[in-house]
Amino acid sequence: MVAVDSIVKKRHGESLTTEEINFFIKGFTDGSIPDYQASALLMAICCNGMDSRETADLTLAMVNSGETIDLSPIPGIKVDKHSTGGVGDTTTLIIAPLVAACGVPVAKMSGRGLGHTGGTLDKLESIPGFRTDLTMEEFIQAVKETGLAVIGQSSHLVPADKQLYALRDVTGTVDSIPLIASSIMSKKIASGSDAIVLDVKTGSGAFMQSLNDSFALAEEMVEIGTRAGKNVTAVITDMGQPLGMAIGNALEVEEAIKVLKSQQEGCLKEASLYLAANMLFAAKACNNIQEGMTLAEEALESGRGLAKLGDMIRQQGGGESLLGDLSLLPHAKLIIPVLSEKEGYIASMDTQRIGMSAMLTGAGRSRKEDKIDPAAGLIMKKRVGDAVNKGDVLAEIHLNNKSMFKEAAKVFRSAITITEDKPEVGPLILGTVTKDGVKR
Repeated sequence: MVAVDSIVKKRHGESLTTEEINFFIKGFTDGSIPDYQASALLMAICCNGMDSRETADLTLAMVNSGETIDLSPIPGIKVDKHSTGGVGDTTTLIIAPLVAACGVPVAKMSGRGLGHTGGTLDKLESIPGFRTDLTMEEFIQAVKETGLAVIGQSSHLVPADKQLYALRDVTGTVDSIPLIASSIMSKKIASGSDAIVLDVKTGSGAFMQSLNDSFALAEEMVEIGTRAGKNVTAVITDMGQPLGMAIGNALEVEEAIKVLKSQQEGCLKEASLYLAANMLFAAKACNNIQEGMTLAEEALESGRGLAKLGDMIRQQGGGESLLGDLSLLPHAKLIIPVLSEKEGYIASMDTQRIGMSAMLTGAGRSRKEDKIDPAAGLIMKKRVGDAVNKGDVLAEIHLNNKSMFKEAAKVFRSAITITEDKPEVGPLILGTVTKDGVKR
């Protein structure tokens, strides 16, 4: 088998066989197929796409490029959740404890963030003492004992994806649905859970900004999971504004705790309960989504979800006392308000620019080697549809370096559109995709 034949074949829009895909991924991973040939194939895929069988084959070839996780020592149906990325998206810290409190084990591997704010690992590591570097034995034992654990992805998990993503990033081949879907699903399948709930974001703060593209990606990922024998559900959620009010690592941990204490309402709580309900349904812990919502709400209102978060923090080396004393989290030296320069209604937000504003405070990374300030970020005081007067506080910027404020505030203001007319605010949950079909 010769690599160039697959390149030519895909350049002509033909389908690659399972054997050709396996050969290419194996060769690229072990170095026998050079970057320039892999780049050519990626560009051909980007231009001509892949059918569902090809995409599933690509995903499984990537899964088989490294180790896979065996969660069978953990009893019960293991369920995982993945978000395609967003701003103010702290749902994992809320959902995992709620689902575990309902008796469904959550064994989750997460990554670090590159961009607006840190990833789930960065958020958890803002908790003093919290360890995300558990060994596999410690990970399995933690889930057995507490019902949940969140750790970093093994460096040996899906090495083909790491190599391909680095190449896609520099060859303009990132925005291809088959390549995006296979990248996400290869890591989820290799992580070993039986059921997977995908939170596919759409809007100005999402990777997929078009609703149709978001549904197309969701359908592709559900198809891959189904072919791999996994129970997969994709929920399409709006990212036309940040999900929560806090953007920044310790700030988002604090907000998640407030939601679990029933001290905060809003979109973050709404999305978390709905996603938790889907996870419970996927794990066969309830008969339908409404029943799952009831279970999740009861776990939250009773305090069992908060207690489960405390169990996880203690199990992974942190001090659970911070649940009752949020001052134990890192806090910035400076909190400076961003004031509105006009009056009217918040008509829209450029969510990505709001995330960039938070990154400028030190809350995120523009390069992998950048160090995150766990205390930095911002807390929004207004949402789309809210009335504002001149001089009202739009957000509070949290930072330790005052020189960063001017640019962060400028970017935040540029992200907010204020008009005379009050806008209509659309729904947060925009649809669901399962193996049985699409519901909009």
